[in-house]
Amino acid sequence: MGKAVIRATSSGYKFDLRAANGETVASSQVYASRAACLRGIRGALRAAQTAGIADLTAGDAPGSNPRFELYRDRRGQWRFRLRARNGTVVASSEAYRTRAGCEKGIQCLQELETAGFSLEVSGE
Repeated sequence: MGKAVIRATSSGYKFDLRAANGETVASSQVYASRAACLRGIRGALRAAQTAGIADLTAGDAPGSNPRFELYRDRRGQWRFRLRARNGTVVASSEAYRTRAGCEKGIQCLQELETAGFSLEVSGE
């Protein structure tokens, strides 16, 4: 079972979505309130269910939302970001050494809601 972890920051709240092995798969931007952060978790998991994948390294056109955007960062590591239906980035991945690892992270995020997850709130 995966886990959604909400943590307080100096400017609000963020969430991390973690796989069953405890690894962070994706993180959010800062939300002004815990309630908004909870809505963000639900929105990210909902978007992940129907999101297509745009491979920006292959020159794919971005396509419609929601979508995962697969790309390489400045260090050459693989990453993805998840855009909601309105185009807002709702979650960004950690760095992966391989494309296959990054694609597995996307799959994990897509399965998180249906496989079940627990909610943890830290830093309060």
